[in-house]
Amino acid sequence: MARSYAVGDVLVRQGETGAFVLCLTAGKIKVARSEPDGSEVLLAVRGPGEVVGVIAAIDGGRRSATVTALQPCVAHALPAARFRAILDGHRLTEQLVRHVVERLREGEDFRSELAQLSAQRRVAAMLLRFAACDTSARQVIEISQSELAGAAGMSRAAVAAELSALRRAGLVITGRRRLELLDLAGLRQILLQG
Repeated sequence: MARSYAVGDVLVRQGETGAFVLCLTAGKIKVARSEPDGSEVLLAVRGPGEVVGVIAAIDGGRRSATVTALQPCVAHALPAARFRAILDGHRLTEQLVRHVVERLREGEDFRSELAQLSAQRRVAAMLLRFAACDTSARQVIEISQSELAGAAGMSRAAVAAELSALRRAGLVITGRRRLELLDLAGLRQILLQG
């Protein structure tokens, strides 16, 4: 069954049981986790083709993060039991487990790499990571500077200063809850600088 979500709508909420998975067919979402101290950490920005809620649907546990629409979204809901039956019926369980493990490993590797980067390179890395799901000509990320700061493990002031420098260099345009990447090659060059 297809469901439509407006900007800001929650698709799944951290702590809920995994009664269903959602297959995103249109729009972009953010995946964020609330920490015990009340802070929120932006984990990912994803686009069409993403399957949301897989881990909780497989193990019957609680959702590990909240997923929110960054753009108008369309997603198809599939009950967890039906999802598991499809996986089993088509012998896809092993492939899915590999995919989930790959995503977890990718996240761990990225966090480790991020810790070694300067502030400017850290911001560039996060922007490139969040833009990766966008295949449109204009790379726009609908997140706030505070969310970017949390994801990068930096203060909002430090992120604002780095974004200001990137703006002056003509690499980005910033707006309210909006970052447009004008020069991906330029951002990659910053990331590659030693």
